[in-house]
Amino acid sequence: MDFSHEHRLLGDIGATNVRFALLSNGVLGPIKWFTVAEFPRFTDAVNAFLDYHCRQVSVREALLAVAGPVNNDRCVLTNSAWAIDELCAAFSFAKVHILNDFEATALSLPLLAASDLYPVGGGEAALGAPMAVLGPGTGLGVACFVPGSQASIVIASEGGHATMAATSEREDAIIDYLRREFSHVSAERVISGSGLENLYRAVITIDGNEAPKRNAAEITNAALDGTCPTARAALDLFCTMLGTFAGNVALMFGARGGVFIAGGIAPRLTEYIARSEFRARFEHKGRFRQYLASIPSSIIVHPAATFLGLRSIAERPIAVAMGKLT
Repeated sequence: MDFSHEHRLLGDIGATNVRFALLSNGVLGPIKWFTVAEFPRFTDAVNAFLDYHCRQVSVREALLAVAGPVNNDRCVLTNSAWAIDELCAAFSFAKVHILNDFEATALSLPLLAASDLYPVGGGEAALGAPMAVLGPGTGLGVACFVPGSQASIVIASEGGHATMAATSEREDAIIDYLRREFSHVSAERVISGSGLENLYRAVITIDGNEAPKRNAAEITNAALDGTCPTARAALDLFCTMLGTFAGNVALMFGARGGVFIAGGIAPRLTEYIARSEFRARFEHKGRFRQYLASIPSSIIVHPAATFLGLRSIAERPIAVAMGKLT
């Protein structure tokens, strides 16, 4: 066993996929992907990674970014039955820190290079101003990074569950349809993988179309290859409503340092989003149109931005919304 080096387990825990990597003396090792559905419990996934990749080292700490609200280093994932807690006892870790996944992604924002971003409009970032990140995947995450001279602040949130507002009669009809099913229509109900499926079903019903049942990936593929007008309409709505919500996030955080789109969906749709109504809806805020027009928006295309944020926590103390990590 190697006790002479410092090894930390880093994890990005989503509702569909989980990724682990070993941080050894500041060097991030290869990132290993697992599918959540493969394992009944989170500890089973941790065991799979440790057994295969960490047999020759002693891992004493874990730093985990998780897709859900965190309370006292415990989380039940919002879109999965996994509970993440009691890891010190299960694995003899000396320390475990759990934080929201978009809190970790927010920490990566000042570390991203121009090549890690796909710009989709706007002006120049204001130096020292807050930067917001949101991202549709299985769910919809939101967080904000506020630079500071002594310590930077990260504001984690559950903003994806805020009520989605309609901006047109067609969106009124879409949300009214979904309200009958869900009662409360959050942004996540339309801006996520399952949200795209919801939009697709709503378009079929409202327009009286006939179209086969499809999952999010099939809807996206049918929209991109032009074989299904209903799928194209749903994906267009997805981009439009993403723009509306991203503009709302920019206003709420005063994110003149930029708005960044993360998650598992947007990096696969960079050109489509850039051609869509995303940016027009981002700026469509009445008297604050010029305010929004000055804010740059980008899609994060770095494959492991969350791990950059996690590594930054491991490497130095940083102030966060609930206190300081040491």
